Amino acid sequence: MGVTKQQKATWPMRGRLRSPGRPPGWQRDQRQKFWIEIAEGKASEDAAIAVGVASAVGSRWFREAGGMCPVSLSPLSGRYLSLKEREEIAILKAKGWGVRRIGRQLHRSPSTISRELRRNAATRTDSSGYRAVNAQWHADRRARRPKVAKLAQNDTLRDYVQDRLAGKIAKPSGELVAGPEVPWIGRRHGRRADRRWARAWSPEQIANRLMVDFPHDESMRISHEAIYQALYVQGRGALRRELTACLRTGRALRVPRARTKGRGRKFVTPEVMISERPAEVADRAVPGHWEGDLIIGLNKSAIGTLVERTTRFTMLLRLPPMEGHGTEPRVKNGPPLAGHGAEAVRDAIADQIMVLPEQLRRSLTWDQGGELAQHVQLRIDTGLAIYFCDPHSPWQRGTNENTNGLLRQYFPKGTDLARHSRDELDAVALSLNTRPRKTLGWKTPAEALNELLESA
Repeated sequence: MGVTKQQKATWPMRGRLRSPGRPPGWQRDQRQKFWIEIAEGKASEDAAIAVGVASAVGSRWFREAGGMCPVSLSPLSGRYLSLKEREEIAILKAKGWGVRRIGRQLHRSPSTISRELRRNAATRTDSSGYRAVNAQWHADRRARRPKVAKLAQNDTLRDYVQDRLAGKIAKPSGELVAGPEVPWIGRRHGRRADRRWARAWSPEQIANRLMVDFPHDESMRISHEAIYQALYVQGRGALRRELTACLRTGRALRVPRARTKGRGRKFVTPEVMISERPAEVADRAVPGHWEGDLIIGLNKSAIGTLVERTTRFTMLLRLPPMEGHGTEPRVKNGPPLAGHGAEAVRDAIADQIMVLPEQLRRSLTWDQGGELAQHVQLRIDTGLAIYFCDPHSPWQRGTNENTNGLLRQYFPKGTDLARHSRDELDAVALSLNTRPRKTLGWKTPAEALNELLESA
């Protein structure tokens, strides 16, 4: 009778539990501190160096745990001896103290000290008898749970989960559709690459649907976290790692929540965030505050958009591709030949905004795209105060987002935007600026801007 994959998956764990071997160079408290550093948003290499282990060790810990802190590494409760207490036991034992005296010193029961000295003593080849490092390693090894994952021992449940997660989709007639052939490369799919076609139920949907499909079968129950661990954590078995490609995110590793917070460009500092923008910008009472963005087309072509918050007056920036775009090989760390690099956007905004009177050049709010990395020089050239939105917060530039939607009538997605001349962009901008707007009391943006200029 052959050996199943689920049985093989438990062999390394049983081996580690049975044979003491040699303790590793790191300790449990280092792994705990490592995950604390990860939770604060550090990369695995930086977190490893911070706790005093090699960066390669930190990468391995992160990969083996699937990107999230294992439950077994949660902080110890007062019920168990810590490494610090074991160090004190070793020192006091070397001084010749008895178990009762050590217990009184550590506020522990004498039986706890006696059991610790008996069970977690050093190996037979060590003449010192009891050492804190070896004792901590023995305790950690003994505390591991060799429990087999539920998906590994319940074939029916595993087949149900795999079918809802990675099963093929079908036509209304019932014929299966394979979809594109996408090899699993061990990391997240590309931004615009093909995705594997599957039923792609989320683990939460699978976990809750089990109660509907099997209301009286308690063996057909599993939490969504157990499914995630079966996919991401090495040694949990049951589900193949490549099935992560069927999740909607397609991530090969889980991402700690702290890593998604505060993710911004290096050129964005707290002083230029939208939270520092004056209150007069929000109430639209004072003109001259602009919102900007790019609309992207085919072959990385782009058009810049500037919208005045009070009047909704729109200006368009022409960003033609640079010489050699599409014909010459791309140079690593070279200038962006598509035409919407930082320098090109900076010059285009400066040329367009400087035709306006000074009272209409107060501030500009942009998202955190790299095309505005030259914002410091732009502020020097134009006098505009530059502010950046929070990551993934397009609603903070709602006026600009709405205008971009209107512009898609003239510049649809999937079309080459570089073919439009300066005159054509001016014509489209004039069309929008002479269109009556409900928010302006059915005035046009051009009329509203003209009234403000006359009153000023």
